[in-house]
Amino acid sequence: MQEQHAFPFLREILLFLALAGVLIPTLQRLRINQVLGFLAAGALFGPFGLGRMAQDVPLLGFLTFPNNENVAMLAELGVLFLMFMIGLELSAARLWAMRRWVFGVGSAQVLLCSALIGGAVWLLLGQPADAALVLGLVLSLSSTAVVMQLLGERQATSTRLGQAAFAVLMLQDLAVVPILILIGALGKGGSEGVALVALGAMAKAAVAIALIYALGGRVIHPLFRAFARHRQPDVFMALILLSTFGIAALSFMAGLSMALGALIAGLLLAETEFKHEVELMVEPFKGLLMGLFFMTVGMGMDALQILQAPLWLAAAVALLVALKTLVMAPLLRLGGLHWGRAIEGGLLLGQGGEFAFIVIGYAMSARLLDAALGGRVMLAVGLSLFITPLLARLGRSIGERWENRTLQTQSPEDEAALASARGRVIIAGFGRVGQQLARLLAAQDIPYVAFENDAKLVSQLHADGVPVWFGNAARPELLRRVHADEAPAIVLTMDHPNSALQAVRGIRREFPQARLFVRSRDEQHARILKQAGASVVVPETLEASLQLSAFVLEAMGLDGRAVERIVDDERELFAAALLQTAPRKGWHGAPPPL
Repeated sequence: MQEQHAFPFLREILLFLALAGVLIPTLQRLRINQVLGFLAAGALFGPFGLGRMAQDVPLLGFLTFPNNENVAMLAELGVLFLMFMIGLELSAARLWAMRRWVFGVGSAQVLLCSALIGGAVWLLLGQPADAALVLGLVLSLSSTAVVMQLLGERQATSTRLGQAAFAVLMLQDLAVVPILILIGALGKGGSEGVALVALGAMAKAAVAIALIYALGGRVIHPLFRAFARHRQPDVFMALILLSTFGIAALSFMAGLSMALGALIAGLLLAETEFKHEVELMVEPFKGLLMGLFFMTVGMGMDALQILQAPLWLAAAVALLVALKTLVMAPLLRLGGLHWGRAIEGGLLLGQGGEFAFIVIGYAMSARLLDAALGGRVMLAVGLSLFITPLLARLGRSIGERWENRTLQTQSPEDEAALASARGRVIIAGFGRVGQQLARLLAAQDIPYVAFENDAKLVSQLHADGVPVWFGNAARPELLRRVHADEAPAIVLTMDHPNSALQAVRGIRREFPQARLFVRSRDEQHARILKQAGASVVVPETLEASLQLSAFVLEAMGLDGRAVERIVDDERELFAAALLQTAPRKGWHGAPPPL
């Protein structure tokens, strides 16, 4: 009797797990982007890399993936979970909170880039209209995985640029849904014309998605509520898998892609109270599943094509990055970023996205794209991913140089005003909190000087005679110009927690005796800022709750003085708790008094 394996693709699974077990910690130690690492590993060990020599060197047959078809099933699994995790991030509340950036800047970016790239494909490459449309749409998308990891490594996800980039990427992730539907419609094209077929398919798909969403919402939420109440990990994981594969199967039965169904499953769970529990359960597998997807993508990249058509690939990558940067930078500038950061954002989002590999694969199977052209485009997208860290460094350098040049090219009047700003209160961040503080200081004839990163806001206020300048108050050279060592107080009112923390550390390091008053998000953030060296920390949530409590107590008949005493006691309790938070070692001088 012939020997049978317990299940197929056992060698491929073992090899992938072995590579992942070595790659993930190695990439983390070397601070190399994991997406790029898995792409490179796939290209090296795939059928177009060392796998080419598997027949001549038997040992390589065990250590490589000589046949890409053997891992196609694993790749599909990676695609499903990648789409599911993206859907989990796209909650309606999050989209609505960032609606101006998501639906304004994000939509404009996708539409403009699609038109420009599609037009270039049609005119320069002579491709038919449907192929140009597909490539224009898919190449307008950027890589969520690479961009967010780069921003996370820099701890810049909470900055204005980080939030803007995240909002644009959210819209791009949503745009995958109509793109997948459109490819299915174009693949079934008929004599009545592409536009009519596409509109009909869109309408049918919209009805199918609405029915799946409604049915899934009525089933998934009660299902989780009924069986997940005991919080058993095995039951919870079974429900997650059932939801993902079940809705993916419904989507396939409706004539849509399974990847779209997995995205819908993530969207449904994102609207339930189990969202964070699901994220915790999926988190240990997230890196493996994404690694599996990007490694199989790398296996489809034939690096020898770089030698066969180096000029074509170089021109394609350069044109892609240039077009997307030229579109993205003005949009970010209109959104309130200064030109330096806007150009940085354009370069950061200038690469192709991971969805290009999925969509181009579907387009080639539907015969909308020539296989040779599709392979070259996927290779160009892969190369654009590899150069993204370099583009990010270039963009960051441009942003910082622009800020320095702005500070160095102040008018003589501004230079004189900054030089005379001795003994003034310094306000960092001139949003609603900073402006309210400035009004109170001005009413008491207390001089101040303010700094803000929103170039548009600075221009408006500065024209009205408000003493506010563009700049980052965490930069020591800027603070020295306004004599921060002589300032009676430095007040940080930034919205972003990480920006406030970096500013506290930088100011305390350069000006150890400064009295530093900081706004925090909540009590936990306040303790972190206190450890970093803040003199006084005021949590938004604490003050809001105290004020609300005071009104309620007065409405219940308590005397006003008694209410003030109760509120003051609560403040003192919080201040005492912060005093027990020891400041971190490393900044000079004794901690200022609370």
